[in-house]
Amino acid sequence: MIINNKVLVCYLFTKFDNYNDLSKFIDNYKSFSSGYNHKLIICLKLLDNDKFNYVNNFLVEKKVKFEIFKDINKDNDFDFGSYSRIADKYKDYLIFFLNASSRPVINNWLKLVVNNYTSNTIIGTTASYESHSSNIKLKKSYKIISFIIKKMINSIYFNSFPNPHLRTTGFLIYARDYIRFYKNKSCKNKYDAWKIESGKSSLTNFFLSLNFNILLINSDGKSFKFVDWHTSNTYCFKETSKILISDKHTRKFEKMNNKERKKIVKVVWGN
Repeated sequence: MIINNKVLVCYLFTKFDNYNDLSKFIDNYKSFSSGYNHKLIICLKLLDNDKFNYVNNFLVEKKVKFEIFKDINKDNDFDFGSYSRIADKYKDYLIFFLNASSRPVINNWLKLVVNNYTSNTIIGTTASYESHSSNIKLKKSYKIISFIIKKMINSIYFNSFPNPHLRTTGFLIYARDYIRFYKNKSCKNKYDAWKIESGKSSLTNFFLSLNFNILLINSDGKSFKFVDWHTSNTYCFKETSKILISDKHTRKFEKMNNKERKKIVKVVWGN
């Protein structure tokens, strides 16, 4: 049961993103039925007037029903800053946030996620146990001092492995919950973005502390709590045959050979 019937799909595209990803998203959005009534918002960020008009005209030509949200913030506060402004405008919506490389790959992709939603719940389409603290490796002995310093700093902000967190390439959240999470936060660089996604004060950990349900959904519509996330077959575990939303990392994993996959699986799940 959802809070109301107002559901928003928000796709974020910035000047740093690839136009091919936007095109692929729209093609897949049209090819795979969402299965659930919603409003599509395309959030455009840091585009100059020429690029903004180009993207807008491209979307119109694709003949898909959408609304533009022009993020007028001039600083690059990454996905999370834009999401906060979207959530602030659409406070009473359940919002499915997607970054530029994300795209649906099955029918009923939105319905399967929304149908698993109840109040006080956050739902992701991929997740990981990866830790920026545990991932640091000493590659050259003469860099031992910088290695120790970096290790110490990362241990302040990130839990050691296993570090369960929902990946933020595609996740569903009630707008007012996101506003509560992001209040008094800022995202000034990539390191801040990592902390928001997988740090000790991450989206996942913030809501775990409030006893929210943190769920991962696969293409069977089955929900998984964090102890079983690796068995969902949605991200870097043997196969990714049950994903709802693909992104650049899931697609990269699919192209790897077995040896390459084993290394990634070790980092992500420890198996």
